[in-house]
Amino acid sequence: MSLPSHLETLRREIRGYAREHGLDFFEVFFEILSYEKMNEIASYGGYPTRYPHWRFGMEYEHYQKSYAYGLHKIYEMVINNDPCTAYLLESNAVVDQKIVMAHVYGHSDFFKNNVWFSKTNRKMLDKMANNATRVRRFMERFGVETVENFIDLCLSIDALIDPHSQFIAREASPESAQDDDEFVHDVPRLRSRKDYMNDFINPPEFLEAQRARLDEQRQKQRSFPEEPVRDVLKFLIDYAPLEGWQSEVLAMIREEAYYFAPQGQTKIMNEGWASYWHSRIMTEKALTDAELIDYADHHSGTVAQHPGRLNPYKLGLELYRDIEDRWNKGRFGKEYDECDDSREKREWDKHFGQGRQKIFEVRRFHNDVTFIDTFLTAEFCEQHRLFAFAYNKKTDAYQISSREFDTIKQQLLFALTNHGQPFIFVTDANHGNRGELLIEHRHEGLDLKLDWARETLRNIQQIWSRPVHLLTIIEEKSTLLSFDGQDFSEQETSGDQAVA
Repeated sequence: MSLPSHLETLRREIRGYAREHGLDFFEVFFEILSYEKMNEIASYGGYPTRYPHWRFGMEYEHYQKSYAYGLHKIYEMVINNDPCTAYLLESNAVVDQKIVMAHVYGHSDFFKNNVWFSKTNRKMLDKMANNATRVRRFMERFGVETVENFIDLCLSIDALIDPHSQFIAREASPESAQDDDEFVHDVPRLRSRKDYMNDFINPPEFLEAQRARLDEQRQKQRSFPEEPVRDVLKFLIDYAPLEGWQSEVLAMIREEAYYFAPQGQTKIMNEGWASYWHSRIMTEKALTDAELIDYADHHSGTVAQHPGRLNPYKLGLELYRDIEDRWNKGRFGKEYDECDDSREKREWDKHFGQGRQKIFEVRRFHNDVTFIDTFLTAEFCEQHRLFAFAYNKKTDAYQISSREFDTIKQQLLFALTNHGQPFIFVTDANHGNRGELLIEHRHEGLDLKLDWARETLRNIQQIWSRPVHLLTIIEEKSTLLSFDGQDFSEQETSGDQAVA
């Protein structure tokens, strides 16, 4: 659908400004939608077509009621695709459409150039449509309820992937293969005092039988998997006793999880980058005098910081501005860090002028975790009045727990690492030599919600079809949670072995 002529003129204008500022983006196609259609697409996660599932209808009802009661309004949506597809709300004022267009070009530049998006499928619109067709065929053949219930199981574990696996090249080691071969052929022989008796005492059939026995023993002793597997979905696709259509559905859910993973890994950076550029383009190029008040009102609403909540637009925008200012003035490096004079540091300006170059470099290589870890400073936290908070059991409320920089940074990093999800690995697919599945929670600052963990165990057991166990830490004690298909059990462990 083509844009009305006045919006097409604005699009060309904003696109030109984005190019002038050095943005390098996929071509963007805008569509203008009513709020009902916008809510419908938003309920599908921003895609016009998805596989049929009840949760999309639930999301649509939520968006519709929220819009009707004035609780929210979706101004824009943009899809990581080549070319990009973006949606404009037809009821937006002209100044809002200009803000949205500038914001979208910032997102498209980020999608195209950030390394964490480099492995994503740039034709995902087509893939989503194909997935929808396949699921509808499965529903026609096996029944809507059967397929939908299995999709529920898959969606409950769709976070159990390894977002870093796509960047790791694994090759078999020829040295290890040679060692294995030597081990297999190292068969003990019966001793003979005469060399000519060797073939008689150790006939080929005997040696082959010994070889087979040793190989069988070796296979039994080898753990499976040999190394912990973080991509639980891939492991289930490969080894769970699934029917063909179930494997396809689980693979589809896994593929979509990997596609959406970089968006979770770069939420602060991505929204901050888009906000940075819509702010610059509007205030330096596109804004008219008559639009100034409306722009200020709407932009301030986007980056408003609400008590007790982290606004990724605000944090990302301000951190990019801080990086640009620091690299323009040379406020980095050993000399600056070792300066003890607070007044000298406030007035520090070496006129390096490297700010714009630096933020483009940051945009290319970092994700939210490395972004915060590398560029968040104590001065930034103090300037923006950041603090850490914690739940107080006595008052039954969250309250400020610290204003110390290290605490603030650590809490932010814990919240962002692995999207705030626990680290889960498959460690033994033949637990107890009974074909049971053992998964392990790597306790790295993130506790499990036990009610969620039990339901997740129940769902994995339905896929694995045999008992499933989860090794975790509860109240500083190593604990094994188990579900056998009927009952849950919980027992303390010593090391990786259950203690009755």
